[in-house]
Amino acid sequence: MTEPTSEPTSAPTLAPTLALTSAITGYWDAAAAAFDEEPDHGLRGQRTRAAWDRLLRAWAPPAPADVLDVGCGTGSLSVLLATAGHRVTGVDLAPRMIEQARAKLAVAELTGRFLVGDAAAPPTGGERFDLLLCRHLVWTLPDPQAALRAWVDRLRPAGRLVLIEGRWREPGQDGPAYVAGAESLPWSGGVRAGDLASAVRPLVAGLRVEPLGGDADLWGGPVDDERYALIAHV
Repeated sequence: MTEPTSEPTSAPTLAPTLALTSAITGYWDAAAAAFDEEPDHGLRGQRTRAAWDRLLRAWAPPAPADVLDVGCGTGSLSVLLATAGHRVTGVDLAPRMIEQARAKLAVAELTGRFLVGDAAAPPTGGERFDLLLCRHLVWTLPDPQAALRAWVDRLRPAGRLVLIEGRWREPGQDGPAYVAGAESLPWSGGVRAGDLASAVRPLVAGLRVEPLGGDADLWGGPVDDERYALIAHV
């Protein structure tokens, strides 16, 4: 997803408000039409698509596995996982994102499902998954700690949690405006690897962090901010 503009805080997690949730939904619905123009969103470039495919195949369990892609956006990573033989469920708050994800899967003649719903509490009932994937989402969540607990609970024994995150912008830097009230989000601006690892570690059996900022192919060009993947197992 896109990058926020303010510094994360250590304040207690905040209860989501209807107004903020509605504003966030509207923001990403409006962003859906142009979302795939970003190289790492649409994966239209061969090198970028191949770079993400390589990583996902390395992180995922052997196929076929049940995969939950939370905050799936237009479904580009879901499509790669489905292509690799996995059974994929994608969840996103924005209906227009989900519309594009479904269309993308249909064009690729792949099977899977995409659900409109809160990625922090995916509408999948009591289902359990072998892999839960989340990319550039936690900074948008009013209560990321609760989301992390919910995600770990969705995993089967020996399941894997893959969080692709980063810390993109320091206060005062120019950037796209986000929704009113976003400055109150606990991890607005992204989350550093050490902070996310500290939050996840008590919930899992083990984890590792892989830096991703040095691989320009992943982003469609060089980046100078912090980007990484946290891979955990339960």
